[in-house]
Amino acid sequence: MSMPFYVSPEQVMKDRADYARKGISRGRSVVAVQYADGVLFASENPSQALHKVSEIYDRIAFAAVGRYNEFENLRIAGVRLADMRGYAYDRRDVTGRGLANAYAQTLGTIFSSGGEKPYEVEIFVAEVGEAAADDQIYRLTYDGQVADVQGFAVMGGAVDTVAEYLSSRFAGGLSLDEALALAVGALGHSESGDRVVPDTDLEVAVLDRTRVQPRKFRRLRPEELHRRLGDRVAEAADEPRDEDAAVPSPAAASPTDEPGDPTDQTSGAVPPLENPHTGEPLPRPTDPVAPDEPPVAPPIDPNDPLG
Repeated sequence: MSMPFYVSPEQVMKDRADYARKGISRGRSVVAVQYADGVLFASENPSQALHKVSEIYDRIAFAAVGRYNEFENLRIAGVRLADMRGYAYDRRDVTGRGLANAYAQTLGTIFSSGGEKPYEVEIFVAEVGEAAADDQIYRLTYDGQVADVQGFAVMGGAVDTVAEYLSSRFAGGLSLDEALALAVGALGHSESGDRVVPDTDLEVAVLDRTRVQPRKFRRLRPEELHRRLGDRVAEAADEPRDEDAAVPSPAAASPTDEPGDPTDQTSGAVPPLENPHTGEPLPRPTDPVAPDEPPVAPPIDPNDPLG
């Protein structure tokens, strides 16, 4: 009778965690930034139909990174849970913390189950309050862990690089334009250098507490993004690119030539003509010749076999 193949539970959990992290790291980062009037979400997402940031309920938003079909299932489940709870009890009973706990239980159960692969997703659940101190942002990982973050949060892609950029520039009480510029700058930051993310490749949404409607979620359309980020794009377009700076101007392409230097092979100077027998310089065709002296052919050496 053959012995069954044994793998320790620690190794199984490590393999599942590595699998989930690898899938999440392939996605583009999502940034959440608190500002004076709410919470801003930004992500580099060229698609205009497949959203990473969505509305869950009146004051609650959902953002995710990873496999689209998996976090879309989580989003739909959250919308259904919030609608049923608000209908059965009261709309004020639907809270971000309650949804975060429900998501944590679902993700934790899937991760620890041996019958299916873990979800390759990380999600944000954010709720805007009556004041900035009441805003809440929850970050949930693939294994069901929940973290209550303040100020800003990053998930997916180059998390450490983007988080370092935000931590060195974030300050409390930012305006919407300042928070937007900070988030977009963080998305374009990398170890190899900064880049400007086009407005058409951005997905930006906010939870705005100043809206008079009960629903505080609002998307920033491309027209508004272009208006708010137009100065940034114009400044980036005016900056000289590296390939442009490497091309010298015509005036600086060649230094002053020395016509009398016969060893100059790069400046374009023409070396003087020489007598092949005596080595003496001969007059150039453009050099003036005295009118009373006709041109004289070079003397012939009688000992030269080629003469």
